[in-house]
Amino acid sequence: MGLRKYWLMKSEPSSFAIDDLQRAPKQTTCWDGVRNYQARNFMRTMAIGDGVLFYHSNADPPAVVGIAEIVKTAYPDSTQFDKRDAHYDRESKPSDPRWDMVDIKYVRTFSRPLTLDELRKESKLKGMVLLQKGSRLSVQPVTPLEWKHILNLASD
Repeated sequence: MGLRKYWLMKSEPSSFAIDDLQRAPKQTTCWDGVRNYQARNFMRTMAIGDGVLFYHSNADPPAVVGIAEIVKTAYPDSTQFDKRDAHYDRESKPSDPRWDMVDIKYVRTFSRPLTLDELRKESKLKGMVLLQKGSRLSVQPVTPLEWKHILNLASD
């Protein structure tokens, strides 16, 4: 078993909020609809038990709102084959799927959101992918030190 890894996954709360994950059957859902190769490749390296920072993007304010964990490793994203789905990809074939998804399980919601502006003020997070100029990835790695620091901020 390798070392536990950590990730940040972005979701617009109007589409799927952490409260939706908490209310989902078994507090678990698939993380589908990722259509960026770098984000997909990160998902392909995820392992069961990896930690996830749940981030509300396109929110007022954008913020890390809680944590989840990976409970199923990457498998083909069924939405790529569904012509009625917004994430349909006509180039992707069931014999050679282009896009994957993982399953995540709710762990907890922070007592208060950790806003993007607040995170930017933390010197220990200055290298965090989320805080880099032009960072738009919906799935991104988080270092063990960043993970620990964010959990410390959340426990204030």
